[in-house]
Amino acid sequence: MEQLKVGLGQRSYPIWIGDDILDNLGRALKEVDFPRKVAVVTNPTVGGLYAERVLEALAKEGFHAETVTVPDGEQFKNLETLETIYDGLIENGLDRFSGLVALGGGVVGDMAGFAAATYLRGIPFAQVPTTLLSQVDSSVGGKTAVNHPLGKNLIGAFYQPRHVHIDVATLTTLPHREFAAGMAEVVKYGIIRDRSFFDWLGSHRSELQRLDRTALIEAVKRSCQIKANVVEVDENESYLRAILNFGHTFGHAVETLAGYGQIKHGEAVAIGMVVAAVGASTLDLCTSGEVDSIRELLASFGLPVEPPSFSLEDYLNAMGRDKKVKEGVLRLVLNRGIGDCLLRDIAEPAGFFASVLNTLPMGR
Repeated sequence: MEQLKVGLGQRSYPIWIGDDILDNLGRALKEVDFPRKVAVVTNPTVGGLYAERVLEALAKEGFHAETVTVPDGEQFKNLETLETIYDGLIENGLDRFSGLVALGGGVVGDMAGFAAATYLRGIPFAQVPTTLLSQVDSSVGGKTAVNHPLGKNLIGAFYQPRHVHIDVATLTTLPHREFAAGMAEVVKYGIIRDRSFFDWLGSHRSELQRLDRTALIEAVKRSCQIKANVVEVDENESYLRAILNFGHTFGHAVETLAGYGQIKHGEAVAIGMVVAAVGASTLDLCTSGEVDSIRELLASFGLPVEPPSFSLEDYLNAMGRDKKVKEGVLRLVLNRGIGDCLLRDIAEPAGFFASVLNTLPMGR
């Protein structure tokens, strides 16, 4: 088992990463002095696979836990579903000395985290992510949110967990498409921060695709370490943390326009990263060969790399509601080669994206 730490002073917390470590969850929560009365928020799919085991692991260490189940899917990541979580917490008698455990993927983690941030003005929570995307991205860093019909993650809060418990064995029950979606975020870390990691992913793609546990632990560990390093410097995304949104500005627009759940978050981010890389090449920040390397690595994991054929106007309207818009100016994360990146204000997004999209084949 690997252990990392997100260093945020009094709000620091550990990340445990291992193979078949769900049974250690109770011990891990005892080590961070987690409340003994707990609600486990999950969905029917994940709950059917792992809830009983998690409840037993908690009970073994003296925790009293109840489950709160939410529907499965990005389309349910909204205020209406959030209210059902509050209903479950109230009905199970959770008070300010209780805690919440998010058992599931990014949708469960984001909603449960936001519920914890706002229920009784804040109760402790822990993340037990069961998808690759949530293990390497959404479970670490304290971003919690729900979607609004006009934009993704527009309603939320920064609220750090007490503990993140990552068991790569849960990835064996993940559909291939979900695993591929998670690999988009893994590749992202190499592009923006670590060329050697990008190259490692290319040379270990076959091990990752057959879910070799050693390779999975290494990929998750290196991804989480990069994210932790960034979050420690800029917890609330005043500047540096925005680099973690590489590919997300255009990707969120793809998700919004397609309808939440139609294109998975990681798939949309993969498309957005290709768009950003092509944009970077037009500004001489990277070469066409580096764009090809990014596109080829993403495609090798079964990810889409062509933007859906929405109009430029639709894309611009969706991106105009992006959280990274500052005083009406769109800020875009662009890669500088592979292994580095920067933030760039796009003064004329219509011209910029028109030139990018005109060079790309469009998907359906």
